[in-house]
Amino acid sequence: MAESAGTNWAGNYAYRASGIVHPASVEEIQSVVRRAANGGTRVRALGTRHCFNDIADTTGELIAMTALPPRFELDENARAVTVSGGTRYGDFAEQLDARGFALANLASLPHISVAGAIATATHGSGDRNQNLAAAVSGIEFVDGTGELRTLRRGDDGFEGAVVGIGALGLVTAVTLDVVPSFEVAQTVYTELDWSTVLENFDAITSASYSVSMFTGWVGGVQQVWLKRAVTEDSDESPETFFGAARATEKRHPLPGVDATACTDQFGVPGAWYDRLPHFKLAFTPSNGEEIQSEYLVPRERAVEAIQALLPLTERMVPVLQVTELRTIAADDLWLSTAYERDALGIHFTWKRDQAGVEAVLPAIEAALFPLGARPHWGKLFLDVDRVIPSLYPHFDDFKALAAQYDPKRVFRNAYLDRLLG
Repeated sequence: MAESAGTNWAGNYAYRASGIVHPASVEEIQSVVRRAANGGTRVRALGTRHCFNDIADTTGELIAMTALPPRFELDENARAVTVSGGTRYGDFAEQLDARGFALANLASLPHISVAGAIATATHGSGDRNQNLAAAVSGIEFVDGTGELRTLRRGDDGFEGAVVGIGALGLVTAVTLDVVPSFEVAQTVYTELDWSTVLENFDAITSASYSVSMFTGWVGGVQQVWLKRAVTEDSDESPETFFGAARATEKRHPLPGVDATACTDQFGVPGAWYDRLPHFKLAFTPSNGEEIQSEYLVPRERAVEAIQALLPLTERMVPVLQVTELRTIAADDLWLSTAYERDALGIHFTWKRDQAGVEAVLPAIEAALFPLGARPHWGKLFLDVDRVIPSLYPHFDDFKALAAQYDPKRVFRNAYLDRLLG
């Protein structure tokens, strides 16, 4: 008997699924999908529950992909590693590093599953760093007929399948590009006024391998996190950064929150997997009780987007914990929020006040959608005027791909019905 599905990680969304099952093999997943397809019911993949909307819900059963046995298959010659789709990044990063390899970038949380991250175009930071899905060179999934499919970079439909928002199938394994292992040193700087940020935006975001700016919108940016790739000839972190002082105490992105859970700072070098994320795997990430939204705007309109949001400060502050500003490089994945354009991610960590957040989102979307902003697929957005399809040149191609691999609409849910029709 399937167990109750419960809530997402942050507690702001209660799953409406009839229950959750934990298949221990790909064959069991195939059996569940075939049963649903033959019975006219629906199923949906569930990973680490880090989405803030109904993207992972269903009227039928949720399939816990984290129950699959772990895989770790490193091909050193091809510089690629294959892992189970439900595996968390933090669960194999150390093993990969021990073999002398690394992923080029990580998200702020190592707690998220690989399949869930790539399906929603989750990203890290850095002018030259693409989102996590861009590292995918192969994807294995169970389609809507229960067949096990494999697509590799170069295959027809591959660019549409990677950021698949769960519409094509249940991702059982992912092959990722790897690079030689490297170390990163993280330094935090405090207090940059808005005039400095806006006048020097490109210089600030290009100053390190990964750059994150945290703001409460009042006065300017309160923290700048620089993650520097350590090389023999790289400089140590300077005392000041565009006038901002180097922090003398360990900082958490959220004001007043203990920083124990954060990765090490003060410019001390450490392994890539222990510095690129903001939070350590052993701790509860971020704050826990929160809601998140994010909008990816074209990089060339980054300053314009910040200026468009500043007049909304008084409306945002009552429900806001912090906003993070990060840049991301373009890729060629159809539903990537960085498809064919460099982007600025404007990420909102809200208080867990669903009504309050939903009350301010229309103003934010009215300011950002005209600039071409694409919402993060797994975070809270409204899109009341249904502008999202117009933001993706291959949107109709993706709909056709979803129909090809899920002809009986087994993976459809309310989210996909709204989005794809």
